Amino acid sequence: MDTTIEVRVIGVVGQQGGSSIRVAEEYRAGLIGLSDFSHAMVLWAFDRARWDGKTLVMPPAYRRLDREIGTFATRTPLRPSPIAVSVSRILSVDLEEGTILLDWIDAEDRSPVIDIKPYHPSEDRIRDVAMPAWCAHWPSCREESADFDWGSEFTFS
Repeated sequence: MDTTIEVRVIGVVGQQGGSSIRVAEEYRAGLIGLSDFSHAMVLWAFDRARWDGKTLVMPPAYRRLDREIGTFATRTPLRPSPIAVSVSRILSVDLEEGTILLDWIDAEDRSPVIDIKPYHPSEDRIRDVAMPAWCAHWPSCREESADFDWGSEFTFS
């Protein structure tokens, strides 16, 4: 099942003086109405990650995990399709410049953006979420994540 699809890069992440996305001129019309939303889901590419083409199981990367774990049970950039998704608060949208200012995004500067979708709770928020014991103590929302000691969770630095 080796199907190929075409994906277009619509912009890039900026991390100079704050988080932003600069949308390519030919896609800027797609930003109309985005400023009416408080948050957006940004799909971007781990373009600097180099997956070896075969590894799908890895040693525990989390301190409270005591067994191997599969790629699809983690957020590792080392995966068959190096696609990431982040939810960010929209601070402003400049249609003319094609710039979206964000409160934060966990992407590196110049990471390619492949899609932007408005976040809305009717589709994106899940009320009854189950988490494995090794990560059940993590924050229950993004707003609490900023104060959480993420460095103490991982086995790598």
